[in-house]
Amino acid sequence: MPVFHIVLFKLKPGVTPAQIDEFKKACQAMVGQVPGLREMHNNPPLTMTASRAKGFNMGLMAILEKPDDVPVYAAHPSHQAVQKLREEMCEDTLAYDMEY
Repeated sequence: MPVFHIVLFKLKPGVTPAQIDEFKKACQAMVGQVPGLREMHNNPPLTMTASRAKGFNMGLMAILEKPDDVPVYAAHPSHQAVQKLREEMCEDTLAYDMEY
C-alpha cells in the first residue's frame, strides 16, 4: 500500500523566496533518484485555512510505494541533502506517515 509522508514546517524569520525555491527544487529532484518515491509536492497552506496551521507555514507530501520505502527514503543521500536545507530554513517540523 502507498504511504503518504507528510511534513509541516515552521520557517525561520528571514527565509527568502530563493531559499524556498531551492528547497522545492531539491525535493522534486529526489523523484527518480530515491527508490520507491513516486511523487513530491510542497507548498504553503491555503490562505483560507492558514489560521488553523498553528504557525506551520509550509508543507510537504511525498508519496512512497510501500512502508518499507520510508527508511530507504530517510537514509538516501538526496534526502540527507534536503534535510540540511530544511535545518537551515526551519525552526520546527512535524512529520507524519500513513498508509493509503
